[in-house]
Order: sequence, then C-alpha cells, then structure tokens
Amino acid sequence: MNLFKADLHIHTVLSPCGSLDMSPKVIVKTALQKGLDIIAITDHNSTRQCLGVTQAAAHSNLKVFLGVEVTTKEEIHCLAYFENFELLNCFQDYIDQYLPDYKNNADKFGYQVVVDADENIIYEESRLLITGLDQNINQIELKVRELNGIFIPAHINKPKYSLIGQLGFIPNDLRVDAYEVSNHITKEVMRSQNIFLKDKSILQNSDAHIPELIGKSYNILKMEKPTFKEFKMALHNINGREIVG
Repeated sequence: MNLFKADLHIHTVLSPCGSLDMSPKVIVKTALQKGLDIIAITDHNSTRQCLGVTQAAAHSNLKVFLGVEVTTKEEIHCLAYFENFELLNCFQDYIDQYLPDYKNNADKFGYQVVVDADENIIYEESRLLITGLDQNINQIELKVRELNGIFIPAHINKPKYSLIGQLGFIPNDLRVDAYEVSNHITKEVMRSQNIFLKDKSILQNSDAHIPELIGKSYNILKMEKPTFKEFKMALHNINGREIVG
C-alpha cells in the first residue's frame, strides 16, 4: 500500500466565486508545489473545467479526479466524483437539464469561464452556477449512484449550504460514501457530536477558490495506486484501503 496526499475540493476560474487566477496551469503548478499527489476539480454545478485541468496535469505525476460541487433544491452543497469523462458528461447533461435559467451577472457574482490547458478561454457559462438545481438531495444522490459515482455531502458543519445547516440534521436514510467537514473543526470532534458519523469516512479539503489555499487542508489516502476505484474502496475501508489522515 502507498500513501497519497489528496485535496479533493478545488474550484477553478469557472466557479463565479473562484479567482481568475485559478487556471488549469496555476492549479496544477500550485498543487505540485504543495506536494499533493491527487486533486479533484469541483466547480459549482459544472464539470466543464475538468478536462482542461486534466490536460494541464498530463505530463506530471499529479492525478486529477473528475468532480463537481452540486447544489440541491434545499441549497445543500454536495461533492460528486466520476470515474471517466463519459460518466462525467452524463452528469453534466443532468445538471443542464435541472439548472435554472437565471442569467449570470458577472459584475455582481464573477465571471464563469472555461479555460483550456494553454490558458485560452474556450467557453463562458451564461447561467448562474451558484443556484440550486430543481432536484432534491435524494434525487441527486440517486443520479450519482446510477452513474457509479461517489456522493459526499460537503462541509456539513457549516451554518449555510450544508446538510446540517439547511436541514438541521443528518438523514439516516441518505446513502453517502463519506462526509466532508470544513477545517474549522477536527474530524474527531465532529464524529463525537453525531452518531451518524461513527462508521463513516470523513474528509477535509481546502475548498480552495484562490491558489494560496490549495492544499491548506488535505487527506492522506492509503491505497495501492491513485485511481477512482481505489479511492472508492478507501472511503469504505475495503481490502486495506482507508483514509488515514
């Protein structure tokens, strides 16, 4: 088994709240400088920047997981990860179907652009990406399952845009692969406060929107190799794979 340092919640220039400095090249360069082995791209309600970052990392030792931070109808932020671009694109089609057609105001919310590995703007998203999909958390979780993805409610201890913040509790019938907590609390304290976290893996990530925060929080994954399948096993403590830090 090997240990991999992983920051699995990173925004790019595509997220309206993401810095314009968060281009694929900058993200990859910064991640490598911070000693990360794995990153995941998780823009708000869009997967369209994953390709550019993957291409930017192609000639390095950095592994890029394909993800998204999707907002539910209840305004709960959830992380979803997919094994390949075919499945990722299927989830993007799902997002496009249920994302409300509210136009983005770049002066108010920020630009929403896709940048390729050579720093060229190739697409601008006109719909505001920080709104909730017209799908509740159970419907989104089910769709992620249909695509053999990984489903993780994000920063559940935050007062807003989180499972506990929006609902006031953790539903015991919600099928999750793990929970993410922000770096304002330790995993041990969070686990002690809620019995539903007792047997679940807990992640802490940077939720970086600017380069300086990439790798500020990270996970140590015990796996044979840095792949989606190994990550999924680590979340469920299968065959010696686990989250060890």
